[in-house]
Amino acid sequence: MEAYLFGQVLGTHSFLLKDGFLQPDEYSEIKEQYFLPGGETGTAAIVLDSLGVSVRMDGTWIGTEVAPMLKAFYEKKNVDLSLLNFVEDDKGVMDYVVIAGLVRSPMGRFQTLFSSGKRWWSVPKKEDIAGCKVAAIDPFFGSETLLAAELCQKLGVPYVTIDSPHDSPLHKNSAINVVSKECASQHYKGMSAEEIMKLMQAESEGLTIITQGDGEMLYGRKGGKIHRMKPFSVEVRSTLGAGDTFKAGCVYGLLHKMSDEKLVRFASACSGIAISRFPLPLNPPKLEEVQNLIKTLEVRN
Repeated sequence: MEAYLFGQVLGTHSFLLKDGFLQPDEYSEIKEQYFLPGGETGTAAIVLDSLGVSVRMDGTWIGTEVAPMLKAFYEKKNVDLSLLNFVEDDKGVMDYVVIAGLVRSPMGRFQTLFSSGKRWWSVPKKEDIAGCKVAAIDPFFGSETLLAAELCQKLGVPYVTIDSPHDSPLHKNSAINVVSKECASQHYKGMSAEEIMKLMQAESEGLTIITQGDGEMLYGRKGGKIHRMKPFSVEVRSTLGAGDTFKAGCVYGLLHKMSDEKLVRFASACSGIAISRFPLPLNPPKLEEVQNLIKTLEVRN
């Protein structure tokens, strides 16, 4: 397998509304609804498979309601599920997402799960990562997350992470850290994107990328200047999975040793295609589509 992914793998109930987002005390018509794989790792695995990358993934324990759907979905994909722990005493982790174009609202029971005192995710092992060329590690699983990063370091496997603060070991040792607008506003209230970037650059030799929705992306490395890039302009159908797809694009770029500029552009194109369709798991971006979108920008410039 080329890529090792560790993090959130779950079942997502998604609801695309017909006429605008939910309003208090008003009826809303559901246009489309699905129950499909989700989570940062589950979605990234789908996108990487579509781009032609073989994936081994681990993380969230899979329960009885999620398992049949998950196994059937990945059956004919180049995604190895052998590391996942399938349990028989729980329905499994699920979330519920209401979507209307640029607006979405996710719901779930993650606070209850994290405060339960129980571990509901796997412990990564050296042999799980060995042989893989790149990795992606979600920041949600405490000591197990850090263990995955440590094992990657020992094995010389570069990894992509997301939303990891500047002073975290996960950021300091990452090849790429993608920081979302939501994370930046939560951890660095009152600070500009440029100020946040300078903090991030000072603490890691890797590439830091700050995404800002439809706003300008910032990226850079330690000792270097801050670069900027506009995201691709597309018609938005759903933003669900946009960040996970961007992460997958970074993994692809890291695997293929792209320059920083090409990698950010490639990841942005992946995300641009993702938000132009729904549901993403049934319509992930293909490599040719990504390349064609990048070419359209090059032609315009």
